[in-house]
Amino acid sequence: MIGVFDSGFGGLTILKAFRKDLPDYDYLYLGDNARTPYGNKSPEVIYAYTRQAVEFLFDRGCALIILACNTASTEALRKIQQEYLPVHHPDRRVLGVVIPLAEAGVEATRTGRIGVIGTRATIESKVYEQELLKLAEGIEVRGQACPLLVPLVEEGWIGRPETNMILKKYLHRLKRKKIDTLILGCTHYPFLYKDINRIMGKNCRILNGPEIVSDKLRDYLARHPEIETRVTRHGTVSFSTTDDPERFRVYGEKFLHRKIPEVQRVIFDSGDQG
Repeated sequence: MIGVFDSGFGGLTILKAFRKDLPDYDYLYLGDNARTPYGNKSPEVIYAYTRQAVEFLFDRGCALIILACNTASTEALRKIQQEYLPVHHPDRRVLGVVIPLAEAGVEATRTGRIGVIGTRATIESKVYEQELLKLAEGIEVRGQACPLLVPLVEEGWIGRPETNMILKKYLHRLKRKKIDTLILGCTHYPFLYKDINRIMGKNCRILNGPEIVSDKLRDYLARHPEIETRVTRHGTVSFSTTDDPERFRVYGEKFLHRKIPEVQRVIFDSGDQG
């Protein structure tokens, strides 16, 4: 199986793209809805929560895990890859979403002015700025933390006047800087794509994160047959959440536009932050 992890519903945008482009593989989605959002938590807590999720997905048979959460990719991925996997699961892999989006941003920009919106943890880490500058010197990166957007998406407030008012407030600074490319540095934000696109206008390209990540996964599997051959292929998808399964099912069906027959409840020890 391929595991897909997010702090809440946002990773469903990534899963939907995977299911469209790579339908033959088996997927297990885990949303840590009980502890979302991650963006306002400390790096130590984010790592502890992400490690719990990785352990759960590996225990269920995943050979490869995608951290669909930008905050987890920012604050936990490197430590998991460099310290956790070599000791506990040297034959398995965990990938994130930051580098694929940074690569796409450099390819898309015409003027070198790139904007990034994300959670407070993602923006304050400057991870996108670092990755973009590794890829192309002279890139001008403007970050904007948008801490209210994840809770609004999680509550289903997409398209509401209140949400659009907050979006305009967040995006105003980036518009003034005349960015020509915008990276949605949180997997919840594609749910707001139409409104973000309208607010930013025709001179700014909004990158389609799920599509980009899906393309990169296909490429990764083609380049790593030692992992690809261990991923089961029956076309199944399973769902787990740390919160109310029925609430997840209702919102998940709305986001995926498909029926979710069953959702498993997972309980983690929130006190484990080692």
